[in-house]
Amino acid sequence: MIASLRGTVLDAAGTTLVVEVGGVGYAVAVTPDHALSVRRGEQVLLHTAMVVREDDVSLFGFPDRERLQVFDLLRGVTGVGPKSAMGVLGALAPDEIAAAVANDDDAVFRKVSGIGPKTAKLIVVSLTGKLVAVRSAAPAARPSARGADVLVALVGLGYQERAAQAALDDVLAARPDERQTAVLLRAALAALGPQAVR
Repeated sequence: MIASLRGTVLDAAGTTLVVEVGGVGYAVAVTPDHALSVRRGEQVLLHTAMVVREDDVSLFGFPDRERLQVFDLLRGVTGVGPKSAMGVLGALAPDEIAAAVANDDDAVFRKVSGIGPKTAKLIVVSLTGKLVAVRSAAPAARPSARGADVLVALVGLGYQERAAQAALDDVLAARPDERQTAVLLRAALAALGPQAVR
């Protein structure tokens, strides 16, 4: 059982990261937001779930234990496989999943590709009472997922990653309800100014 990987990102494309650990490259399935938040050559720590089937062995990776926990809970729901669970986590943050379950709102799950009405209802029923810890821990986890593409854009424009992350954190804290990438990017650029460019 591979429970975690710490190594260098060799490639990040779509929903797959290739992480080199001890000379071996591991292909790890991740959410699109997660793939966008890392760069080649970067050191990462992934919390992983290894799914073994008769004809396949797959690794699914997450930036924190919270998302791994939600992934495992989702896989425990009848009709939800690992790919569907990743689809849910790619569309919804852990706190949004917890809130939907707490509010008995299966509509948000029906919007996820591959999740039908019956499965959406089963997710709500099966996870009721199991996501209390996730709800309380959620505020700290949300900003990084929301701002991942903004951070990638800032680094691509030549800003140092540390400075870009600090500016982005300030913008996300000041605008907790803002979801538009363009608006967040403009605000972060204004906060950074030209002096932070490499």
